[in-house]
Order: sequence, then structure tokens, then C-alpha cells
Amino acid sequence: MALRNSHYDRVGGQKIPGVKVVSVGNLVVGGTGKTPFSAWVAKELKVRDLSPAIVSRGYGRDELILHNKWNPDTPVVADSDRLKAASLAGLEGADIVVLDDGFQHRRIARDFDIVLLSAEDGFPGYLLPTGPYREPVQSLRRADAVLVTRRTAPCLVAEKILAQVRGIAPEALTAAIHLSPFAWQDLRGFPATPPDGNILAVAAVARPIEFSQSIANMVTGTVELMSFPDHHDYRSDDIKKICLAARERTIAVTEKDAVKLAQYDDILGEVRVLVERVRWESGRQEIERALDKLVGATA
Repeated sequence: MALRNSHYDRVGGQKIPGVKVVSVGNLVVGGTGKTPFSAWVAKELKVRDLSPAIVSRGYGRDELILHNKWNPDTPVVADSDRLKAASLAGLEGADIVVLDDGFQHRRIARDFDIVLLSAEDGFPGYLLPTGPYREPVQSLRRADAVLVTRRTAPCLVAEKILAQVRGIAPEALTAAIHLSPFAWQDLRGFPATPPDGNILAVAAVARPIEFSQSIANMVTGTVELMSFPDHHDYRSDDIKKICLAARERTIAVTEKDAVKLAQYDDILGEVRVLVERVRWESGRQEIERALDKLVGATA
């Protein structure tokens, strides 16, 4: 990674003619909120009368479905070759692309580079394979903005990390967001009442414990977690195990899991989907001003 970064520090990434690039990425493996925040960025660009496209590596079809759900009028282009995908998006009419998980993908030059850090992670932390970090925290110096996200961690933890970030990358914009519980839905996406009684939390996400803790903070009953690997595709055997484990309890899942479990709606019975939203705690105006500057740049 060090040699690769040294190379791109010297030569830079490849520009895509007629297309601006906003990258949303992180330093760790999964779970910082890149996908919902990428969707927020795409929505904000659309509001500014731009024609965004979201570019993803396409590793998890659940994330692609979520992007289509959250921004149905924004094209999503998935390809392991993201330079190819971004170029294709430009040919199809996009004047700006949002790279979902793009910080380490330095083949593509970017006009605004955003890095997310999770307040639930230790900061600074160990590099892979000892810890979750893909590259050293000093890499934040190449970011234009660093956002600290949190789900269950206290605000003070996020503020402490932001102070450390400002010492490492003083030129970067900084902000904090809470990926907070917003509403409950059923598996078909319709509004639903909050779950009552005891809960079986089912999750195939990078941070399943945070999901179950979020639910535990909202309900009076007990919460048991049944977790699967991130991006897991549920099979009929999994559904049988979930039903057996749930018994009389309400099943609660993430939006990411709901898009894969919807086909089993009739079998699973009462399921509640926890919908999160991006709630800003600091720095929103600075980030929005940076996005405003991209409007003139694409004209």
C-alpha cells in the first residue's frame, strides 16, 4: 500500500473527460456508513441540478439495491474496474460521479475526497491483519474532508477523534454525523409500528453488534443477535434457522438485510426493518459549500 500510494502521490490519478468525481471512502474494513453517506451526497448533487451517477465495485448487490431505493433517479454503475464504470457513467450522461468506497482506488483523480471514520473504532488503530485499518491514519492528509460517524458511541468520542484528525490533517474539512434510527418499516418498505416485546436481531453487516445495541436502546424487551457474514445472501436453510430461533419474538433487520429478505416475507412473519438517517452534528455547512463549488466546476 505504501509503494502504491507513493506512486499516485507522484503521478496522480486519471481524469475522466467532462466528469467530476466525489469519492466517499474510509480507512478501515467496512461499517463506517459509506453507502448511506454516498447516497446523501448523490441526493445533494441532484438538488444542485447536476446529473450524478453512483459508481460501486459491485461486491454486494444489497448495496446496489439500496442505492436504487434511496435515489431511484440516479444511475448506479457497478464494475470492479471503477475507472471503466465512471467513464461509462460519463458516456451515459453523468456530469459527476460518486465513488462509493473510493479512497484507496487512486487510479481515478477526484475533485472532492471524503473519508469517513467510525467513532466505534479505536483511533488511531492497527493495520491489517492485526487491526481493521487498510492504511495509516497519516493518509488522511490527502483527504479534502474527514467525517466521523457514530451509531452507539457517545458524542464526546466523536469529538475527541475529530480533534486528533485536525492535528493529523489540518487542511481537511471536518464534520460529525450520527447514523441514527429514524423509522420502522416492514419488509415491503411500508411504515410499521415499532417492535414490541422481545426481539431477535438478524444482521449480515460489518458491525452487527452496533445494530443490536441500537435496538436494545429503543425497546424494553430483550434483544438477541443472530449474525451472518457481511453481504451474506440468505438461503432457505438460513430462513429456517431464523424462524426456529425467533419463535414468538419479533425479527428486526437492517435495511441492507431487508432487500435480500423481502422474498421470504410470507415465511418470516412479523419483521421490522430499522431505517437509519444521516443526522448532522457538526460541519454540514462546510461540506455543502464544498459541494456548491462543484456546480460551477461542471458547467
